[in-house]
Amino acid sequence: MFFIYKYFLYFLCLFVPDKELKGRLRNKAKNCESYYKVRRMAKSVGKNLKITGNVRINRETVIGNNVGFNDGLCIDGAGKVIFGNNIAIGRDLLIIAQSHDYDHGDKLPFGNKDIFKDIIIEDNVWIGSRVTLVPGAVIREGAIIQAGSTVVNEIPKCAIAGGHPAKVFKYRDFEHYEKLKKEGKFINSDLQK
Repeated sequence: MFFIYKYFLYFLCLFVPDKELKGRLRNKAKNCESYYKVRRMAKSVGKNLKITGNVRINRETVIGNNVGFNDGLCIDGAGKVIFGNNIAIGRDLLIIAQSHDYDHGDKLPFGNKDIFKDIIIEDNVWIGSRVTLVPGAVIREGAIIQAGSTVVNEIPKCAIAGGHPAKVFKYRDFEHYEKLKKEGKFINSDLQK
């Protein structure tokens, strides 16, 4: 069904004289293709997945409800990646989901054995553009990751972190966060109703 919709949008582009509208139709067709690739590839996908642009995931990806992926998301490797609910992701997120054994490997600079550590992104997380997550990275509920950062360990609940490696430099207003959470006020939650 999705192929029909995608090619119908491309077909419409042949007859639309307005360049701006033609560009929007092409983008919608590309987003549609990414959406169905993700739904087919992921281990599980919740409700209200929104994809803008080209996205690449692996078969060990678990996606919660109300998640938004932007162009350039790339999960490199075969490790498990878990996205909670109500997550907003900026452009060009790189998730490295496996690494090599350099401590006990049989060759230099690293051995042939792969090491897998889960990467977990809990509920209500906002990740800025051009962020990198490495194996074992954990971003706890309500955290915000500054654009351009590299997450190498655990970021606490409601923390705002950034840098290389990402370090906490501030915390959200916890009371306000809990109030919005209790009231069910999540980004794009109006699309769920």
